[in-house]
Amino acid sequence: MSFFERLPPHQAKALALLRIIAAVLFIEHGTQKLFGFPPAPFTITTLFLVAGYIELVGGALILIGLFTRPVAFLLSGEMAIAYFMVHMPINFFPSNNQGDGAVLFCFIFLFLVFAGPGEWALDNRQRR
Repeated sequence: MSFFERLPPHQAKALALLRIIAAVLFIEHGTQKLFGFPPAPFTITTLFLVAGYIELVGGALILIGLFTRPVAFLLSGEMAIAYFMVHMPINFFPSNNQGDGAVLFCFIFLFLVFAGPGEWALDNRQRR
């Protein structure tokens, strides 16, 4: 049996790792906007504070795998809006407008809408 043939049993764990790492990185953006940690290289506006609450609470829910699909749908939309409102006016290309993160988060969260939380998620307890 080849290496790649041995991977499918671990698919749910790999999906959970993607969910958890993405959530931890996403929470950091929320704490940056709400608590100034890490220090933000931009001015915080009311819209950024709203985004910060969405990122902190939504990221925490994604982290623990609770309401993963609807929360991921909301966060994917938030990142699409962030890209088009903040990054795209600077330049269309993500590599030129620092929008790579927004695009990646958008599509990781959209993937979670379809794939679910993987293992180690509170959503899995609710189904039982």
